[in-house]
Amino acid sequence: MPTSTLRIASNSIQDSSPIADCAGAIVTGADYRGLGIVRSLGRRGIPVCVLREDGHFLGAVSRYAHRSLRWPRGDGLSQVKFLANLAVREGFKGWALFPTTDEVVMLVARHHKSLAAHYRLTIPPWDALQWVCDKRLLYRLAQDLGVSQPWSFFPRTRDEVASLQCSFPVILKPALRMEINRFTKDKAWPAGDRASLLARYDEACALVGPDMVMIQELVPGWGEAQFSYAALFNNGEPIASIVARRLRQFPMDFGRLSTYVETVDEPRVAEAAARLLAAIGFTGIVEVEFKRDSRDGQYKILDVNPRVWGWHTLGQRAGVDFPHLLWLLVRGELLPKVCGRSGARWMRFSADLPIAICEILKGRLSVRDYLRSLRIPVESAIFAWDDPLPGLLELPSLMTSLGKRISSQQGI
Repeated sequence: MPTSTLRIASNSIQDSSPIADCAGAIVTGADYRGLGIVRSLGRRGIPVCVLREDGHFLGAVSRYAHRSLRWPRGDGLSQVKFLANLAVREGFKGWALFPTTDEVVMLVARHHKSLAAHYRLTIPPWDALQWVCDKRLLYRLAQDLGVSQPWSFFPRTRDEVASLQCSFPVILKPALRMEINRFTKDKAWPAGDRASLLARYDEACALVGPDMVMIQELVPGWGEAQFSYAALFNNGEPIASIVARRLRQFPMDFGRLSTYVETVDEPRVAEAAARLLAAIGFTGIVEVEFKRDSRDGQYKILDVNPRVWGWHTLGQRAGVDFPHLLWLLVRGELLPKVCGRSGARWMRFSADLPIAICEILKGRLSVRDYLRSLRIPVESAIFAWDDPLPGLLELPSLMTSLGKRISSQQGI
């Protein structure tokens, strides 16, 4: 694979055409990920406009949100047109655009040239981004670079699945998350035998098509085996980075969302991720997910998120404020290299408490260890003393969330 060609294709996240000064930021998403961007920039006096989706409001009610508008439903072309008109109508031309979901990230990447005429873009164009979004390309690149990965198979037909020689259990995952449905929303679908594999495969194909379904071995381990390399890159060079371990997550096996994360010192994770991102000359912020396989001690790549991830505000606690550094990068400012400190901790309490209760009841977590994990300082995913409203508004959902998650974890 000609990595030099990849680097040429992804050298810039901004079109070369002149654009107005970067006076503010547009955040497409008002969940806790978007809230972290709003606070990072707003605390520095940078005006932020939040484009909120139905059901998400945290970023929109922050005291640091300059404005809040509704993100339109509809197809991608209508949403691109909305963004273009917004820049002209509201005077946002030249502002930085921060997408926070996979769907909007791919939308912006696919319409990179037209949107770069209106905004400072924080992600690369699709010809570069596809190498980390599409698992078919990602795993091929990882193999060429010698980055460890789980055994994976991309079937072309149902007959190939029926005759597949593999050990169970396995998991099914979407190769590319183009739209939201039951399959793409979940982290993975487990299959414990041939019959369940075929049933799950048929179900997945009905949602995304057979060319988008991958089958992968289930790497053993829970949250303690989940590691991530989070970084800001510029043309394949790391500017700021941390390595973190996702100790608790929901669900504990596949981790659709993290609930308790700490920064650690693990050079092997950083080296493997940096080698992969350098090969494509990546620019932007990114989280590269790994799982440590207890059978051979290898850190195996699982996924790449070229956008803000759930626990990105842990970086601020560790000395690396990713949204602000990305803001400075798209403005063209020179940045010194920085590596975040280990031992910083992050928690989303409303989601972590029910997970901790389940783990205690299952005997995998002691009460003492849980109480120790609460010791100050710990970065809260949502609550902040200088911006309390988002945290206070989330509290009423705590008991409902607690009941639903404990009931879904039954089988204790």
